[in-house]
Formats: sequence, structure tokens, C-alpha cells
Amino acid sequence: MGQTFSDAALVVLGHGTTKNDGSARPVMQHAAELRRRGLFAEVHAAFWKQAPQVKQVLLEVRSPRVFIAPVFISEGHFSREVIPRELGLDSDFRLQTANGKLFYCHPVGTHPRMTEVILARAQAVVAQNPFPWSPKPRDTTLVIAGHGTERNENSRKSIERKVELIRAQQLYAAVHAVFMEESPLIAESYQLAPTRNLVVVPFFISDGLHTVEDIPVLLGEPAGVVQQRLAAGQLTWRNPTEHNDKLVWYSTAVGTDAGMADVILERVREQAGMDAGT
Repeated sequence: MGQTFSDAALVVLGHGTTKNDGSARPVMQHAAELRRRGLFAEVHAAFWKQAPQVKQVLLEVRSPRVFIAPVFISEGHFSREVIPRELGLDSDFRLQTANGKLFYCHPVGTHPRMTEVILARAQAVVAQNPFPWSPKPRDTTLVIAGHGTERNENSRKSIERKVELIRAQQLYAAVHAVFMEESPLIAESYQLAPTRNLVVVPFFISDGLHTVEDIPVLLGEPAGVVQQRLAAGQLTWRNPTEHNDKLVWYSTAVGTDAGMADVILERVREQAGMDAGT
């Protein structure tokens, strides 16, 4: 079973939004899985922008040690500045409370094991949607699609690091990063891909507005078709779809993968090890 935390609570923290009910689902699922494993005295799901909000959840925790694992993609503005400041954490991202000590972990999206999650998403979408067979990775280009923003370079760096790690494994014919708001743009995936087969994996936590609506349109699906499918409760991208002489498989967001629970646990173990060394 490995290391246990019988004296500790785990708070799985998501950004949350009141605009999309589905955004909370991965955080709730990963918290439920980690609770099922029985490694912690308590496991809670919490959010920054929706209920149950993290400050309220922390008031309810009874364990002397609390680990907050932010389920965020990058070391960005919210995950490393806003939330730690509002929670009153010190420069080491810790807080001594009346009942014990709180530890704030690094975001899950920057963990090296996220490469395994990306590869699992890519392999699953092709295996589940053969045409009429599943193309081999060496005959396929893998594209990791992120949001990107010129306001925070860390958002881009996280994805580019994953591209480097996966490219080094030489599994795919080519591996590229593309972005919604930075160059290279998602629409440029076709020019970047040297192969006919193209797998696009969105590097997002949940299947929300960007992954379900925006990216399919950026990849070439007509906006009207995407909205019709959405209204009918259908998937907004059909695997595979042919665009620009490419066969394109489009996976669900990395944050929905079951392997994310293990990445969260690794972040906690990492933080616990740092604490033991102080």
C-alpha cells in the first residue's frame, strides 16, 4: 500500500466555476478515489470559486496535519500567488494553526508523472475509436493543447516540459504543444503534423467550455455543428474526424484520467518528505 497518513487530512483543491457544473467533477472523483484507498484520516474536495469553498472546508477539518493538493495545470497566478496569500501561508507554503499544521503542495499539472497521464489519454482515445484499426504511435503525431496566456509564462512552460519528456521517449512520429492564446495556435496543428494520423490531448483539468466547445471549433468543426451536438447531449467531436487530409482523434481532458489520483498522492508524499527533512 505504501506510505499512509493516518493523522492527516487531504484537501483536493480545484479552481471551480459557477458557469459549468462539469468542471468540479474530476476533483470530486479523484477525492472519492483517494478516500476509498483509506490512506488518510479524512479526504475532502474543495474549490476556490464554488462550494464547498476551501476556507470553509478547512474549518471542518479535525486532523493535526492537513495537505492541500491543488488540482491545477501550472504554477500560475491562482495556484502559487492568490490562493496561498488568501490562506495566509508563509514563504514555504505552510501554516501553523491552532490545531496543527497545514501544507500546500505543488500543482499536480507540473508533476513529471503527468506525462504518463497524457500518454494514457492519447492511447485510450485511439484504442477505443479504431478506423478501422488503431494506428501505431510511430505513425502518429501527438499534439498537447493548452490554454496559454501572455500574462503567465508558467502556463506554457508546463506543457512544453511535457512535450520534451514525451518526445525523448520516441514513441510518436512527432510531439508538439499548441495553444488557444499563444503561438503555435491550435489551428496550426495540421501544419505541424508530419503524419496523416493526429491525436490531440487537451492539457486541461476538466471537460468544460474550452475542451468541449472552443477547441473542437479551433480544430475545424463548424461552431453550429458543435452547438447542435452539445444541445443533443452528444460528444462535440467524433473520433476520428478528417480535417485537412488528417485523421484526428481528440481525447478528453487530462484531468479526467483515473491516473490523476496517483499524481495527487505523489504531490502529498513529496510535500511530506520535504517536511520530514526540515
